Amino acid sequence: MEHRAVPCAPSGHFVRCVYSAECNSAGRTDCKSVFRFWLYVRSEMRQNRFMTAFDLRHDDCVVGMQALPANSIDLVVTSPPYNLGIRYSKFSDRADRAGYLHWCKTWAAEIARVLKADGSFFLNVGASPANPMFPHQIVLQLRDLFALQNTIHWIKSISIEEKNGRIVSRGHFKPISSRRFLNDCHEYVFHFTKSGGVEIDRLALGVPYQDKSNIARWSHTSGRDRRCRGNTWFIPYETIQSRERERPHPATFPVQLAEWCTKLHGVSSVHTMLDPFLGIGNSAVAAQNCGVERFIGFEIDESYLAEAKRRIGAQASPPAG
Repeated sequence: MEHRAVPCAPSGHFVRCVYSAECNSAGRTDCKSVFRFWLYVRSEMRQNRFMTAFDLRHDDCVVGMQALPANSIDLVVTSPPYNLGIRYSKFSDRADRAGYLHWCKTWAAEIARVLKADGSFFLNVGASPANPMFPHQIVLQLRDLFALQNTIHWIKSISIEEKNGRIVSRGHFKPISSRRFLNDCHEYVFHFTKSGGVEIDRLALGVPYQDKSNIARWSHTSGRDRRCRGNTWFIPYETIQSRERERPHPATFPVQLAEWCTKLHGVSSVHTMLDPFLGIGNSAVAAQNCGVERFIGFEIDESYLAEAKRRIGAQASPPAG
């Protein structure tokens, strides 16, 4: 019998699991079963530097963060309710603007307290066509707490006309029936730090040079065909058939968005990651995919929290058979 650390709990929590080799009808060890398990564990260890330890709490984020030690968090990736009238099951998204912005500064102050000096805080916020200043009002509200180091545009849908005149459209958007406004195909991701001088891993999301002559032209390439992606990220939502079954939350960001934020900060620098507005756990799944050591999440809705735990458990479970 042997002890291994494997992600096998349905709740998604890190556990230590005792396993034994299967025996065939003659009582001898089934080597194929052992070999399959060994391949699975090796694959998990290659993909993840660590098996992520999850601390998911049913709690108000302000109260929950007050219990965390100061300067204990390396990375925060989150998306709060936008106060645009979205119908959450346990949160009123229709506060008056002044009250909402004051609430934002309250939870942001706790993030500032728990974030390390070299930590990163990625805040995803969107707007409505009738209220385009909303994301910028939040930035202004937080300017006494953080420095805005980068502004990233998350592109959800785009159409490009090629040289031959063919138009290629990719991604998804919610169409707007209006004589005044354009379809809203992007959101913001604001990268806050305490100093504005935190070094990031720009090439973790790098892309090849389109003009290969630039590789030799620029000394900073060091001969590598890889450049900074920039601050426009095209990340479409995955196509789903049923929101109730596959995405039971009215406002989520893709797992890939949280993964890219984690990689941009530098995966090796992230020991503890936090999402104060966990929702159904996309940021937790991203932490798991990136091999973050520890993840903390707060969620006031029991059903969303249960779904987050279920998704983490499903993500970590070995394949059937």
